[in-house]
Amino acid sequence: MGMSSPNHHLSDLMALIQRLRGENGCPWDRKQTAESMAPHLTEEAYELVDGIFAGSPHAVREELGDVLFQLVFIANLYREAGHFGITDVIADIIEKMTRRHPHVFGDARAETPEDVKTQWHRIKGEEKKAGSAGARLASVPVGLPALMRAYRISDRVDQSGFGGEESKGPLEAVEARWTTLKSALSHGQAGGQAGQEASAAFGEMLLELVHLARGAGIHPESALSEAVRRFQRRFETMEKAAAEKSVDLEDLPPEEKKRFWEAAAAGDRMPAET
Repeated sequence: MGMSSPNHHLSDLMALIQRLRGENGCPWDRKQTAESMAPHLTEEAYELVDGIFAGSPHAVREELGDVLFQLVFIANLYREAGHFGITDVIADIIEKMTRRHPHVFGDARAETPEDVKTQWHRIKGEEKKAGSAGARLASVPVGLPALMRAYRISDRVDQSGFGGEESKGPLEAVEARWTTLKSALSHGQAGGQAGQEASAAFGEMLLELVHLARGAGIHPESALSEAVRRFQRRFETMEKAAAEKSVDLEDLPPEEKKRFWEAAAAGDRMPAET
């Protein structure tokens, strides 16, 4: 796809969707509901994220279009039901972003990203009037991946001034959870009560790691995603190297597999390893 394109506008996309949904439109599009479209939106959003981390502008352009289509399509469903349309959504978000950036559109001052974040949470809290029990965390979507949800909850809790295990620093808290996990694992394998204790201890340690990451300015979802991509890349390199020698990984002794892995890792260092 070239970078030049016809001079289309959002109204053209809205018209296309309305035709798809019209009397002589597409049978599949006509039967969709907001609930049936939600999984497609989630899938397209993940594909967009993959394109971003892959560093492919071409993929990002395509996936942005897919996400935009999903968003406008869903907004059109609500317009058909008499609730709101995409222009209302645009008006709302412009008003919200203007209100939450008084240092840009008003007289407030915010000199650093940290100042902006503090101000953002203060304004958001005033908007939500979060005074009832559980209101501070209730808006974190339950459907988020667990690691991302843990990060969001950790951030919300931190805004209240609650630091979790107040007597421990982040590293000390992680080390304490690691000690508990080792003890639980030593009592048995995956089954029975011992397995449940180990699972709970593992979850607690992951949560402490999320607290640690957030405090260090690391997003755990992004960090883990990159680590998985790096591991996959190295493993695939190892597979290719084995295939070039006409051997199967499954048939290699552990020592030989280790040598293949080390060779793959040597050519794919993290920034700290270079």
